[in-house]
Amino acid sequence: MHNAFINVVTVVLVLGFMILIHEYGHYIAARLMGVRVDVFSIGFGPRIWGFRRGDTDYRLSILPLGGYVKMAGDNPIEERAGSDDEFLSKPRWQRVVIAVAGPAMNILFALVVTLALFMIGAPEAAYMSKTAQVAGVLPGSPAAQAGIQPGDTIVKIDARKTPTWEDAIFETGVAPTGARILLSVERNGIQEFLQLPPAPPQETRDEYQLLGYPRSPVIVGTVIGGKPASKAGLKTDDRILSADGQPMLSPVQFATLVRNSDGKPVAVTVQRAGAPAGAPEELTLVPRFDDPGDGQKRWQIGISFGADNVYASHSFFDAADRSVRFNYRMTRQILHVLAGLFQGKVSLKQLGGPVGIAPQLGEAVRHSFLDLISLTAVISLNLGILNLLPIPILDGGHVLLLAVEGLLRRDLSVAVKERFVQVGMVFLLGVIVLTTYYDILKLLPGR
Repeated sequence: MHNAFINVVTVVLVLGFMILIHEYGHYIAARLMGVRVDVFSIGFGPRIWGFRRGDTDYRLSILPLGGYVKMAGDNPIEERAGSDDEFLSKPRWQRVVIAVAGPAMNILFALVVTLALFMIGAPEAAYMSKTAQVAGVLPGSPAAQAGIQPGDTIVKIDARKTPTWEDAIFETGVAPTGARILLSVERNGIQEFLQLPPAPPQETRDEYQLLGYPRSPVIVGTVIGGKPASKAGLKTDDRILSADGQPMLSPVQFATLVRNSDGKPVAVTVQRAGAPAGAPEELTLVPRFDDPGDGQKRWQIGISFGADNVYASHSFFDAADRSVRFNYRMTRQILHVLAGLFQGKVSLKQLGGPVGIAPQLGEAVRHSFLDLISLTAVISLNLGILNLLPIPILDGGHVLLLAVEGLLRRDLSVAVKERFVQVGMVFLLGVIVLTTYYDILKLLPGR
C-alpha cells in the first residue's frame, strides 16, 4: 500500500510538472508574439490562490495535474474584440510558433536534463565507451554477409577512426537508407576493409545486426510472474553464464538463442547475485510462444535484461554531444513505435499510460533521485514528440489546421474546426482508455 501511494504521488507530480513545462513554452511564445495571456494556472479547476501582474492572472488551482494557459481570443467560438493582442488576430506563422513552443520546451527540457546528467555522472552501459571489438555475429545478419567475424576490432567506420561502441552505433544509426557503410577492421593484426549491405530503413534498423554485438554480461532485469523464467526460478540480478553449453557473451546472443529455440528446453548456468563466485546453479528454461505486446509472437521466457552500467562524468561539450545523440536515438525509437502502431505492426498493449508509468516512476524514486530525473527527461521527450503529431486537439493538429488554412488562403468555418477537434478528442480518449485497460491488466496477478 505504501509503494502504491508513492507511485501515485510520483506520477501526479512528474506528469504535472511536464505539462507545466509544456504550457510554459506556450506562455513564453505567446508573450514574445504580443499575445495577451489572461490566465497562467498551475493545476486545473477552481482558483485557490494567486496574484495578478499586468494582464495575467497567475493562479494556483485545486487539481495539481499540470496547468494551462488561457490566451485572449484563442477560442473561435467565443466572442472576440478583434484587438491586436488576441491570439486569432495574429498571423498564422506566429500562431504556429506558439503551438510548437510547448512541445519544443519539453524537448529542450529533455536535452538540458540529460546534458546535466552526463556532466554529473549518469549511468551508461560499460561497453559503450570501449573500443568497438565484436564479441559475436548473428547468423545471416548484414554483419555476417559483410564478413565481420568475432574478435574483429572496428578501427574505422566511414570517416570516424578508432570508434567506441557508442560512436559505431551512432554512425550506423544515422546512415541514410540504402547507404553502403565502409568499415575497417583489425583482425589478427591485419587491417581488413569491408562494406556493409545497403542500410535498411531506420525504423527497422538494428545496429547489432549491422555490426555484430559487443561483449556484455547477461544480467536478468525484470522477471515477469507466471512466465517460463519465473517458473524456472530465475531472479532479478542473476547472471546467465552459459546456455546449452555455450558461453553467453551478450544479451543479444542469449535473446537470439531463446528466439530460435523452437520451444525446446534451454539449460542455463546462472551465477546468483550475492552468491560466492564459482558456485553457479543449473536451471532449465522452457520458452513459450507468445506475444510480448508488439503484435509479433515468438519464443520467449518473460524477462528483460539488466544493464551493466558504469557512472561516468563528462565535460560540457562532450556531455552536450552525448545528450543530443541520446535524445536522437530515443526519438528514433519513439517514432518507430508510432509508425508501427499506425501500420498495425505494434499493439496498443506495448504502449503505456499513466497507470503503466506509475510503477516505473515509483521504482525510480525509491532507487535514486538521478534515476527519477533521468526517467522524467525521457517522459518529457515522449510528451514533446507526441504533441507534435498531426492529430486534432494536439499541438501538431493545430499546426496542420493552420497549414491547411494557409494553403487555402482563408479560415475554415467554425463548424469544420469543431468537427476536427471532436474527431481528435474521440481518438485520444479511445487510446487513453485502451492503454489504461492494458496497463491495469499487466498489474493483475498472473498477467
